[in-house]
Amino acid sequence: MFEFLSNHMRDENGKLDGTRGLLCGLGAGVAEAVVVVCPMETIKVKFIHDQCSTNPQYKGYFQGVREIIRQQGLRGTYQGLTATVLKQGSNQAIRFYVMTSLKNWYKGNHPNKDMNPLVTGAFGAIAGAASVFGNTPIDVIKTRMQGLEAHKYKNTANCAYQIMKHEGLRGFYKGTIPRLGRVCLDVALVFVIYEEVVKILNRVWQTQ
Repeated sequence: MFEFLSNHMRDENGKLDGTRGLLCGLGAGVAEAVVVVCPMETIKVKFIHDQCSTNPQYKGYFQGVREIIRQQGLRGTYQGLTATVLKQGSNQAIRFYVMTSLKNWYKGNHPNKDMNPLVTGAFGAIAGAASVFGNTPIDVIKTRMQGLEAHKYKNTANCAYQIMKHEGLRGFYKGTIPRLGRVCLDVALVFVIYEEVVKILNRVWQTQ
């Protein structure tokens, strides 16, 4: 999705600046949230909370998914969609903005300059760290909205209000440090693999 959008937003020299990279990342994140992330994250969070309860009701993955759909319908797998769209949209917007800006800085006036995978990995880790500090509050809200106690909240805005009321500002940043370590490594690996795959594809199927 990012490649599709960026191919339509490059300037006459084929360059993608940071702002356009941010918009392309936002579009990619929203599409990712609706098609893949929301149902998978909802199921994952429900399973985790169920296993931590005193009387778990899900005996396996498929049985658990069937039970969720039987009790709550298909909507049961799309809880917290607004929060997920906000989370994934801001996630990818921040990551692609930082990554695009760092790549443009590194390449300077030589847009065809090759990037060492180690440099790509370092830039990816920085992009990942930026996204963690930028959208952990949204991630906390999303997780609460998708859990087994999601019924306590009327909507995304009410969830944010309840967290602020009962836990204060610190409640929005729970799990930041563990998430920072995971996300930095995750995003670094994703961008290294992404860049190397694009290089291979450009050899056999030239893209713009």
